Amino acid sequence: MFTRKIYEYLLEWKRRDSGRTAALIEGPRRVGKSTVAKAFAQNEYRTHILVDFSAASQSVGELFEDVSDLDYLFLQLQLHYGVQLHKRESAIIFDEVQLCPKARQTIKHLVADGRYDYIETGSLISIRRNVQGIVIPSEEYKLQMRPMDFEEFKWALGDTGTIPLLKKTFEERRPLGDQLNRKLMRDFRLYMLVGGMPQAVSSYIETNNLQAVDTVKRGIISLYEDDFHKISPSGALSLLFDAIPAQLSKKASRYQVSAVLANRQASDVLEEISELKESKTTLVAYHANDPNVGMSSSIDLEKFKLYLADTGLFVTLMFKDRDFTDNTVYQALLSDKLPANLGSVYENVVAQELVAQGHKLFYHTWPKKGANRNYEIDFVVSDGKKISPVEVKSSGYKTHASLDAFGEKYASRIGRRFLAYTKDLRQDGDVTCMPTYMARFL
Repeated sequence: MFTRKIYEYLLEWKRRDSGRTAALIEGPRRVGKSTVAKAFAQNEYRTHILVDFSAASQSVGELFEDVSDLDYLFLQLQLHYGVQLHKRESAIIFDEVQLCPKARQTIKHLVADGRYDYIETGSLISIRRNVQGIVIPSEEYKLQMRPMDFEEFKWALGDTGTIPLLKKTFEERRPLGDQLNRKLMRDFRLYMLVGGMPQAVSSYIETNNLQAVDTVKRGIISLYEDDFHKISPSGALSLLFDAIPAQLSKKASRYQVSAVLANRQASDVLEEISELKESKTTLVAYHANDPNVGMSSSIDLEKFKLYLADTGLFVTLMFKDRDFTDNTVYQALLSDKLPANLGSVYENVVAQELVAQGHKLFYHTWPKKGANRNYEIDFVVSDGKKISPVEVKSSGYKTHASLDAFGEKYASRIGRRFLAYTKDLRQDGDVTCMPTYMARFL
């Protein structure tokens, strides 16, 4: 198992709640939820039972139809799995709990009983079809598990020192030097290609072969699309998902639904966008009509951009219908010769890193005077008192017309301005030009 940050959050939950809630680990398929839940239960408890509802027998599922006698339930689980449970020293894992909604409903009674701790894992768990007919327990402590961020990726490669040093450098606004920056950008571009899905990272470590990694990622995308078809047999969810790279590459001011689904507009697919967001496979950035510290109250739900939760999957999805050898992004990124129309890869990875640090995604556009084009700020980040606009470039050019125009338009609201690009950290007036791998420190 790779070292994952969510493990520390589980430790905090165990110490703080002491059985008063069940930990619910939400996340997309293949992100490592089951692995971390098993490792946590094995390391932090005397014994544990793993109930995997994707493989459990019908008789196990039926145990949760009637939980009026918890002694009987616990006895049956112990006999079935051959594990003895100990009061306040054991845990029960409900893996893929969305496949047995009745088990999720029992959490209220199990937590009230207080004998053991409970950890749930689920994919697409918030979709309405998975909770119809049950009472969703309020005794759940939800933890979002996302693909490995750049720091976790570095940990997997045996590097635990780089990110803390980079954070200190960023806070002190000290340049690294062009040679070191080039090396770090190469490392970051490798992360962009491999991505943060544990199976893909493991494949890279074991084979050092990006074609093998690409095969793994294609399998994960196929799993996602199977899930989408179960929820939306019309294929609308899959079409919206598959078109994300192409839509971002167009550099349009919003996701153009009509170009993907004939005769449909953004207002027609709000439910589908909500489902993609709840699946944790997709990140949604909403247009902030009035960019301020309270941006959530001024968003336009019909004006949005979509990103993939994992940039490695984004790269593979770009060329999903073509052979790996036709995927020019791999070679172009590794050689730092990515064409401008593929700069959306950098935009996606900045979105991923911002979300990994707890930020919600907002962007802002407004028309240029005397021109048919818009100014656009890729991301607007709030620190609670001020906002910080972020412009993303896939090159080393440090021009920032949109940042300058935004600074003039909203001067009193802005704390700091940032340009994420590929060159070394430097100041350009009051704009901090930072290498893309430092976006995580905002």
